[in-house]
Amino acid sequence: MKFVLAPDSFKESMTAAEAASAMAEGVRAVYPDAECVEVPMSDGGEGFAQAVAGAWGAEWVEVDTVDALGRPIRAGYGLADGRAVLDMASSCGLELVAPEDRDVARSTTAGLGVVLRDALARGARRLVIGIGGSATNDAGAGMLVQLGARLLSADGAELAGTPRELARVASVDAARVAELFAGVDVQVACDVTNPLNGPRGATAVFGPQKGVSAADVAAFDDALARFAEAAGAQESAAAPGAGAAGGLGFALQEFLGARLRPGVELVADAVGLAAAVRDADLVLTGEGAVDSQTLEGKTPAGVALVAQRAGVGCIVFAGRVRPGAEVLLEHGVDALVQIVDPDAPLALALAEGPRNLAAATAETLGSWGG
Repeated sequence: MKFVLAPDSFKESMTAAEAASAMAEGVRAVYPDAECVEVPMSDGGEGFAQAVAGAWGAEWVEVDTVDALGRPIRAGYGLADGRAVLDMASSCGLELVAPEDRDVARSTTAGLGVVLRDALARGARRLVIGIGGSATNDAGAGMLVQLGARLLSADGAELAGTPRELARVASVDAARVAELFAGVDVQVACDVTNPLNGPRGATAVFGPQKGVSAADVAAFDDALARFAEAAGAQESAAAPGAGAAGGLGFALQEFLGARLRPGVELVADAVGLAAAVRDADLVLTGEGAVDSQTLEGKTPAGVALVAQRAGVGCIVFAGRVRPGAEVLLEHGVDALVQIVDPDAPLALALAEGPRNLAAATAETLGSWGG
């Protein structure tokens, strides 16, 4: 029998590669001679670059950069044949900043700009960027400064691009950015369609989870709008996906000429998921938690769609199967399996994630009749 194992990461418990390995262990406990094709997945956040780089057989490059608060860190990306794949979660990700340290007013995408600059210096002419899991709300201003843009106040002072400074930006000189990215193809894994600002914008919808208080939403939102106006880019600000990653989607489209694609679709293409699934007997996928929102561009839904098109069954495993997740059963998913007791302490469940996933896989397949 052939099994395709295509999970995303289980947040704070195991990477996508570790999850696929645990699934393989569970499969072989029931079918020792089974063919297990491990295809670690991502929808654009944590693990995105590693998933695509692995499929490409890319060299893994590490570079000195900074996190969202400007603290020195190392971030990696994949490089192969003039192509580079990277994710902002590795440099400006929310998970890199402890909850007590989060400060949206000081957080920027400068670290991503450093990594992009390095990739271009090494000859990359095609960039694939995942922008999920951001800690920032700077409309990509920090990234632009690192790429050579000049953000000028009304009195001609150069600004660093932090969110607290965006409202002071009177003009944007991005000539050096345009020169740097001339002839460079940029694709972005993005699963949201929100505009830059307004009631459905970056701050109103995603700001609170990054630490923006209800009282501060209006001020941060206004700063994004003023920045777009200063750049003469109101049309791009209203474009679907402009509000992704704290407005990074806006900067990538307006200044780098990026094209936005659903993340799981982009990864599925890169790793050859459809070809792997074509002659499979069963597909297994999963992530930390599933609910009704999983249908909106998350990995389990994307993998299930590929399996459904191939006429292959699909089982979704998750640390938590939340109310509403049953809607997935109408979209190519044959079963939903929660890998831990819902009453188990969270810390224990996270620590024993691989063991629990392997056990749940074996138990499910032991009684699986398709």
